[in-house]
Amino acid sequence: MSVAYFNGEFMPLESVRISPLDRGFLFGDSVYEVIPSYAGQLFLLTEHLERLQRSLDAIRLESPLSLDQWRAMLEELVRRNEGDEPIDLGLYLQVTRGVAPRDHAFPAVGPPTVFAMANPIAPLPDTTRQAGVAAVTGPDTRWSRCDIKATTLLANVLARQEAREQDAVEAILLRDGQVTEGAASNVFALVDGTLVTPPLAASLLPGVTRDLVLRLAAQCGLDVVERDLSESELRAADEIWLTSSTKELLPVCRLDGHPVGAGFPGPAWKAIHAAYQQAKCDAHPSRTAVEGCA
Repeated sequence: MSVAYFNGEFMPLESVRISPLDRGFLFGDSVYEVIPSYAGQLFLLTEHLERLQRSLDAIRLESPLSLDQWRAMLEELVRRNEGDEPIDLGLYLQVTRGVAPRDHAFPAVGPPTVFAMANPIAPLPDTTRQAGVAAVTGPDTRWSRCDIKATTLLANVLARQEAREQDAVEAILLRDGQVTEGAASNVFALVDGTLVTPPLAASLLPGVTRDLVLRLAAQCGLDVVERDLSESELRAADEIWLTSSTKELLPVCRLDGHPVGAGFPGPAWKAIHAAYQQAKCDAHPSRTAVEGCA
């Protein structure tokens, strides 16, 4: 049975009851974070909590827990969801402005609502390692503060659903002819031997996995640049990758029905994917060693 955390208590997920007057429900007045845990160890926790604090600051909501309290709560949530054997989990943490009479303006007082749950992270399927995944492009219809990890994700939901209905796993979003990001991922493209990803701006989320991939790519000797990525460059790219905390690093091998590069995961993706797995092992030495980038 999945265990959740809700306003200071651990309980079965099915037992959580959220008020209809919660501002997260009424207005989407809330932010969230997704943190992976591998074999019982939280991965890049400091970076995720720093991004959570940035999101809270952006919506002018005081953090209800200290960094040590966040860490203790999340570690306990992992422990309660693992059972007898450590498993890989994705922790979803949500903070809303709490329960108050319906009014767009902030309530005068009242505690925030804190909710967290855990979902298993499935290993990368062999089919994805061999054939990659498909993606489609679509217009970026989201708001202008996508750098805040807000729970108001309707535009993302619609984009992802349109991708699914075209037998793709992700929608890569375009604004004014430029790539911003995926519906729930950051985007990289290998263009003329250089790994390109759009620069941090209000139009995209500062991905924790994105930052790690940038560092790993540089360590592995790839030329890396953060700059605008045009739609035409995306379509001509030799490789396209999607990154997120729970999907890690996915190779896109078909875009809008057309092959990307040679039509299968390329050598750059294989090197950085291996380096990513090694980084997980280096963070938690008890994990089984895997091939690195050397």
